[in-house]
Amino acid sequence: MYPQAPAHLFDAAALCLATRDPTEKADLTLSSAAAWRSGALDLGESGPAAPIGLPGRPDRPELVAPRDLPRRSPRSPKGRAALVHAVAHIEFNAINLAWDAVYRFRGLPRGWYDDWVQVAAEEAQHFALMSGRLQALGFEYGDFPAHDGLWDLARSTASDPLLRMALVPRVMEARGLDVTPAMIGRLRAAGDDQTVACLEVILREEVGHVAAGNRWFRYLCAERGLDPEGTWFDLIARHLRGEVRCPLNLADRRRAGFEEAELERLQALCADGSGAGETGRK
Repeated sequence: MYPQAPAHLFDAAALCLATRDPTEKADLTLSSAAAWRSGALDLGESGPAAPIGLPGRPDRPELVAPRDLPRRSPRSPKGRAALVHAVAHIEFNAINLAWDAVYRFRGLPRGWYDDWVQVAAEEAQHFALMSGRLQALGFEYGDFPAHDGLWDLARSTASDPLLRMALVPRVMEARGLDVTPAMIGRLRAAGDDQTVACLEVILREEVGHVAAGNRWFRYLCAERGLDPEGTWFDLIARHLRGEVRCPLNLADRRRAGFEEAELERLQALCADGSGAGETGRK
């Protein structure tokens, strides 16, 4: 722990990343975001970031391969709790991802740091929402197994902010826009209106997170003289084997700033069978 609050944004980001307790991480994220907005934090030196490692996180949940996660129906109380836990775990990891985007990528316009600090704060609020729902259902964060796919992607995109924007907000977080409406429908059918209300907040704010990814991806492409659409699909082919998960939530993807040509190409990948199937958020 720092003996006093950090004065520099990169130090605050490092502290939030290192914090293990989920509630403490969320609270520290919110206070650090408020300090940045008020001017109590400055940007600090733009020296090199440390090599990416594991962020601070609790001993539980147990992390397993995605294929080893049990499938549970939201019709049962435990099944609903497992679904809520999965979303809480995603939001916890998303706090770390947002702070890593702040900490890792130096020398970018101030707006980059404004955006990703704000995203970190909203992810912290999302985690608090889902953690509270989990407790209301009689469980705690850590009571169900989870997977580490999001942080695996953070490691594989640590070398380049353009790659991070291409694959995290524009693929993984955009996938959250696709699957959340169906999740809301299943929970509404199960009579869990409280969790539905939480997910509606999350979905609305995640549109803004994906929009930030779209905006900065295009900014970085313009800086490098790259065609955004062609570059993105090349990166999907190279790093994700061209896999696109379907169905697509076209309305929210449009609100997040995807171009019509991009959506048409994504739909074509779905139509040829490469995007069949559905995975969880982010």
